[in-house]
Amino acid sequence: MRMSPMRVSPMHTARFLRAVSALLLGLAVLFTASPAGAAAPAGGSAASAVRVLRYDASRAAEFRAVMDQAAQVWNADVANVRLVAGTPADFVVLADNGWPRTSVTRLGRGTIWMGREATAEGYYPLRIATHEIGHILGLPDRRTGLCTDLMSGHSAPVSCTNANPSAAERRAVDANFAGSALAAGERTGRLFVDRADAAGDLVPAP
Repeated sequence: MRMSPMRVSPMHTARFLRAVSALLLGLAVLFTASPAGAAAPAGGSAASAVRVLRYDASRAAEFRAVMDQAAQVWNADVANVRLVAGTPADFVVLADNGWPRTSVTRLGRGTIWMGREATAEGYYPLRIATHEIGHILGLPDRRTGLCTDLMSGHSAPVSCTNANPSAAERRAVDANFAGSALAAGERTGRLFVDRADAAGDLVPAP
């Protein structure tokens, strides 16, 4: 007895091909997505490299809002450190009737005094605030006399209202907070007073 060959209908063939295509497509998506998933932790670690510094300006009196503005100036200009208001604070801001000054205990930590003496002479409060934060971020005074240099301080004209760090100052801060460079860039036990009678950038604490 002879058996007739099995015939496969076109409908069954089409279903089989669709199933195979779906399987291959699923495998392609799986293998394509895997590298992206593996790369995610690297991106996460890069984001976590940003150092967050908390500051407390609750005792800065009339300069509190100015300090918040100054923090935002730095946040917009540098990538490796971010300033946020909060406690416990890495640095605190006070107000008094003396000259503005900053005591740095280590990189990112210290005390800022927003002295009214400078504003009484006509110096721009926001420039003073960003300048003093610059010391907290590891920048020394640079008395270049240029308004474009934030750290030129009072050596720039009283009329200077530039409150933004220069490109070189931005690079220096990012370098100070660049991962392994943190320890090497730290300054300890320094008091910065930007006035004519200051010896270099260091004078005895008042």
